[in-house]
Amino acid sequence: MTATLVFYSKPDPFEPWADALKPLLPDLDIKRAEDIVQPEHVRFALVWNPPSGFFTDFPSLQLVVNLGAGVDKLLKRDDLPDIPIVRLQDREMARMMASYALFAVIRHARDIPHFENAKIRREWSYIHPRPASEVHVAVLGLGQLGGLVATEIARQGYVTHGWATRPKDLPGVNIVTGQNELHKLLAKADIVVSMLPLTPDTYHLLDASAFKSMKQGAAFINLSRGEVVDEPALIAALRSGYLSGATLDVFEQEPLAPQSPLWELPNVLITPHLASVALPRSAAPEIAAAIRAVQAETPLNNYVRRDLGY
Repeated sequence: MTATLVFYSKPDPFEPWADALKPLLPDLDIKRAEDIVQPEHVRFALVWNPPSGFFTDFPSLQLVVNLGAGVDKLLKRDDLPDIPIVRLQDREMARMMASYALFAVIRHARDIPHFENAKIRREWSYIHPRPASEVHVAVLGLGQLGGLVATEIARQGYVTHGWATRPKDLPGVNIVTGQNELHKLLAKADIVVSMLPLTPDTYHLLDASAFKSMKQGAAFINLSRGEVVDEPALIAALRSGYLSGATLDVFEQEPLAPQSPLWELPNVLITPHLASVALPRSAAPEIAAAIRAVQAETPLNNYVRRDLGY
């Protein structure tokens, strides 16, 4: 019997993933979910947001590989068996995230939203540029992606702070830990970047009191999970002018509803959850290594701690 890897992801085309994985896993059948005719042969699943009940069709499943870094929705499912879950930590995916974060930070630090709005008004509106050394940036969440984001921002000369659950050492980043330090850090920052995982502890962590703790005129960037933000509180802070603007790639409900007030706010840039995506050629070796580890019954790298939620 040939073991099968089942693939499911609405936004990702199947062929590039199959082409990247087949040379590394020649002994596996790699198939789309809709092409599976012998579900008992499925041992491995490579997925992003599969439909409800998806995993119950595969009684012999041994490993789930999540096509991305965020696993919060996966862990909430009632059809997920008690088997290892691996989340991708592809270096190219991390670089893509860091480049988006750096773009967003520079956009706010150089007052680009002001000039975009001035162009609409046909107004020559000068704001004197600030040196990076005078701009304080706080990165919340210093995991694999957040850590790279923070170090890249620091490398550009910004005064970079980080907030994490446990002590870390990142070059050029001033790191604090613990809930008691969060609002103190927010008060220092001209720009706040959320890279937080979604866990019970981070759900709506960034609420009205958190936004009020930020400097008046600060900017907010969310590249992590929409649910870490109390969206009505963010909208209120933006509408009032207390926050100068926001760059938002993730939302509590996706796609963002057409009636959301966020669409109407001129100081908000919205992108459709694309700050970073998994890339077949660079991620395939990591996926193959995880499958080989399960087959050989050796320890896995990047496995998800269900007790921590990431």
